[in-house]
Amino acid sequence: MAGNKSYTIVEYFGGEDGYRCGYCKSQTGNFSRGMWSHTMTVQDYQDLIDRGWRRSGKYVYKPIMQKTCCPQYTIRCHALKFQPSKSHKKILKKMNRFISKGELQKGQEDCAGEPMDSVCEEAGPQELRKVHLKCTALTGIQKDATELPSTTEVQKEAADATPTGSQTSQNDPVSVLAGTTTSAAPKPGNGADPSRPLCRKAKELRKERRLQKEQMRQNGDGVSSTVSPTQPTPSQNNQSKTLEEFISESLPENSAHCLEFKRFLCDSPLEAEYAPDGPEVGYGSFHQQYWLDGRIVAVGVIDILPTCVSSVYLYYHPDFNSLSLGSYSALREIAFTKQLQKQSPKLSYYYLGFYIHSCPKMRYKGQYRPSDLLCPETYVWVSIERCIPLLDNSRYARLNQDPDLGDARAVRDLGRALVLYRRTVMPYAAYSRKRKGSSDEMEVQQYASLVGQDCAERILLYRS
Repeated sequence: MAGNKSYTIVEYFGGEDGYRCGYCKSQTGNFSRGMWSHTMTVQDYQDLIDRGWRRSGKYVYKPIMQKTCCPQYTIRCHALKFQPSKSHKKILKKMNRFISKGELQKGQEDCAGEPMDSVCEEAGPQELRKVHLKCTALTGIQKDATELPSTTEVQKEAADATPTGSQTSQNDPVSVLAGTTTSAAPKPGNGADPSRPLCRKAKELRKERRLQKEQMRQNGDGVSSTVSPTQPTPSQNNQSKTLEEFISESLPENSAHCLEFKRFLCDSPLEAEYAPDGPEVGYGSFHQQYWLDGRIVAVGVIDILPTCVSSVYLYYHPDFNSLSLGSYSALREIAFTKQLQKQSPKLSYYYLGFYIHSCPKMRYKGQYRPSDLLCPETYVWVSIERCIPLLDNSRYARLNQDPDLGDARAVRDLGRALVLYRRTVMPYAAYSRKRKGSSDEMEVQQYASLVGQDCAERILLYRS
């Protein structure tokens, strides 16, 4: 191959036989087509996942949506507009309590049977420990994956893993519990006593005390301070905390332990790339490692692509089930996406893999809003609010309701698809002439229709 141009090289396998489904447990109901990626550019993978493909290691697959038992719709979250829900805030607060006070309930599982993404009220005995959070984002490159302790692998959309997360908001245990608390209406009175100070929230009082202690400490050290606690205005009281504020919440300085957050480039078919307008860490696949007292407790794998951060899967230590590490890592990854967007403006989405509406335990991904689902026929994005009524009526649905809209990247000229044959790159038209009417035209046609005309003209289809 001439020049230094990077190519994606794949072997297409097709796939017509059904196999076991990890969601509904059907033995032969799961249908998908796949290909093995020897190497892949980040732009090609971005275009492929925007047509419903997904990678598992170097194997890239696409569900046969109209045939498979549990249709899997690509889902993306608008990271810049994301605001944590009530259950997300509960998970963040739970992690902060664990870090600052050591509150950890070992062995507790979620009420919905989903140990990673518990959103239930905490109960039972607690083991008190002191932990300190220190986040360090390392941009160094490490080709070999760090050796991990014994872990439980949980793929966020893996076929055989226990689905994580909570169900739709109406089934959220936190919402249900909060909605059951009622009280009798108070008797009419004369209103607030104007001679007494206004009531203040305990949270505000704690914040004021912290400020006072900080002022006293600074004055005691001989440092002048102009900080004076002030009465928060009503607008400040009603303003919701952002995701970043929850994550960066201050923690005690005298904690005895340390939780670190590190990032390393990991092995994948994606070629590492750097661009002047791209993120400082570059594009490619990365490990995000969560270390507690020098011990890895969780490892998330993400792909940083031209317009998104794509979550691949997560490993976590089973001793920390009750911390909802699946949801916590997703929230950290959304915050990371927002951080990268400041460096690369077009990188603004967080991809959560597949949304499976027919599997109630996999609907939790729809809680990361605002979010869109990919239409399996037109390959345009549709807001999840518009999709849910369609999916309530049918497992498979054309999500875009414009009958005149088709696949803008449908195959127009199969002869222009690129083939790698005998170490030579050539269009399929030349390849078929060399093979004197190749017998694999139907397979190549199927492959090209799945990847789209643009990708077919860039990706090298390996033929022996």
